[in-house]
This record gives sequence, structure tokens and C-alpha cells, in this order.
Amino acid sequence: MFKVGISLVFVFVIAISISRRIRLSPRYDRAPRKLNFWTSLDKGIDPTVDEK
Repeated sequence: MFKVGISLVFVFVIAISISRRIRLSPRYDRAPRKLNFWTSLDKGIDPTVDEK
């Protein structure tokens, strides 16, 4: 039982250290080039109101 606990802690430490080294690709952090209907709603802009 004690060996299983040590093994779980060891695997947990390795998983945390690997996850800190690996980062997501920056392509997931890009902002959209232009606002469309859905992204304007995410930013709190009402697309049904004309701003002209």
C-alpha cells in the first residue's frame, strides 16, 4: 500500500513537471482579424445596432 502511494506521488510530480514545460501553440491565442457577429457578441457589442 505504501509503495502504491509513493508511485502515485511520483507519477503526479512527473505529470506536473511535463505539463509546465509543454505549452499550447500560439495559434490558439490569436485574436480574430475582424469582428463578425459572434465575436462582437463575445465583446459585448450589439451587432443589431447601427453605429453609423
